[in-house]
Amino acid sequence: MNLRNVLDPRTITLELKAETKEAVLEELMALLVQAGKVNDAKAALAAVHEREQKMTTAIQHGIAIPHAKTDAVTELVTAIGIKRRGIECDALDGKPSRIFIMTLSPMSRVGPHIQFLSAISHALDNPDVRQAVLDAETPEAVIEILASAR
Repeated sequence: MNLRNVLDPRTITLELKAETKEAVLEELMALLVQAGKVNDAKAALAAVHEREQKMTTAIQHGIAIPHAKTDAVTELVTAIGIKRRGIECDALDGKPSRIFIMTLSPMSRVGPHIQFLSAISHALDNPDVRQAVLDAETPEAVIEILASAR
């Protein structure tokens, strides 16, 4: 999957204002709504919460990938938020999350959702890529770093 085709600078914030996991989810959803990528924010947020209740999407190395399948979107959409100080999100490794990548996919489409999760997880597995994302100064730089990661 070419991440350049999925990532949008309008849905990337380098300075999340949120101080809680819940507020992060709301802030990322607001970016998606403002960019016209979600047609029912309430339903989409409910789907993300339902997924979070099954198991945390805060994985390790300061990364959280809240995701869900919902008919509130017509195609795979993503939002990225950076919180350099980190937020406690019950990560599997017990560390605060600093890179948040929300992705939503239509209920009827399986492939793109799985491909995106695999591609973004692979990119962020590299500590140099994670640090470059945290150091990025523009949303476009974040896209370039993630899309160029091998």
